[in-house]
Amino acid sequence: MIPINERKADHIRICVEERIAPGYCYWDDIRFIHNALPEINADDIDMSCTLFGKKLDFPLIVTAITGGFEGAVKINSNIAEACAELGIGMGVGSERAGINGLSPESYSIIKEFDVPLVIGNVGAPQLVNQHSKDMFTSEMVGQAKDLIDADIMAIHLNFLQEVVQPEGDTNAQGCRDAIRELAREHPIMIKETGAGISKDVAEKVKGIGVRGIDVAGMGGTSFSAVELYRAMDAEDSIRTSMGETFFDWGIPSPVSLADCRGCGLPLIASGGVLDGVHVAASIAMGASAAGVAKAILKEATESAQAVIDKLTTIREELKAAMLLTGSANISQLAKARHVILGETRQWMEQL
Repeated sequence: MIPINERKADHIRICVEERIAPGYCYWDDIRFIHNALPEINADDIDMSCTLFGKKLDFPLIVTAITGGFEGAVKINSNIAEACAELGIGMGVGSERAGINGLSPESYSIIKEFDVPLVIGNVGAPQLVNQHSKDMFTSEMVGQAKDLIDADIMAIHLNFLQEVVQPEGDTNAQGCRDAIRELAREHPIMIKETGAGISKDVAEKVKGIGVRGIDVAGMGGTSFSAVELYRAMDAEDSIRTSMGETFFDWGIPSPVSLADCRGCGLPLIASGGVLDGVHVAASIAMGASAAGVAKAILKEATESAQAVIDKLTTIREELKAAMLLTGSANISQLAKARHVILGETRQWMEQL
């Protein structure tokens, strides 16, 4: 079995170097109705929002990317510095490695920066029995929370990745009950990792103490694709074939967002969000905030300033979209008129 720190390094290398997203951008199907007479001053636009009791300067989170190997220290440090500078949220990669003593500093580095909303990361498969592997206990979740001073812990529903991964954990039985138990002791949200969350799943977690959902739909990073490249490197023909088959498996991000909109929980829209117009579209479709990861990964391997520059561009694009829809604040943007076209519309008409 490949050591977890080597696997995490593989993930970053593949995400930077290879094509890991489907070729269709579902967020581009959301088109705003242009307001030619907005009657607001762009300088007065208020992009701030509140999520999980924390104020963000604009509704964006750099969602879970990495941790658990030496190279992740630089990446998470660069991201944390940028998020603190711009007043937005940040998540980290799976903390199992850090709790097991593998480069814990690659996670705890973010405590050196004043990030307004910090989101931890525990995989749902690790909450139940996986053959001879140790389960993640409530105490360990607490340790993961303390490792980064997390404001909320995200339970990652990453079964698509696990089913394609040679060393994957594929027992999903009992996860809902395990999440319920954790939510009695810790602030918990749930997060997909590229395949989306349906209304049915949102309803299943609504009453068990979960405080929010990151839909993380299809259209951005496909971890089936990531595992495909790892399988190719290992000359594993079965897993290579599975990676190809499930490359574009899942619910497109804006479709997942629309499906979950009535669940009554705060929603984060991630999965293929690349620019400020996509962020605006997510807000107009019911999200409390958007999430990006791949959009800033290359910059995160370079410097904090590179991440700041990229995120500042996204912020200014969001402000421009707000001006051009006549939205003086996020509440007004949530009501901005828009149409839904293309494959996204086809999906939504079938639900």
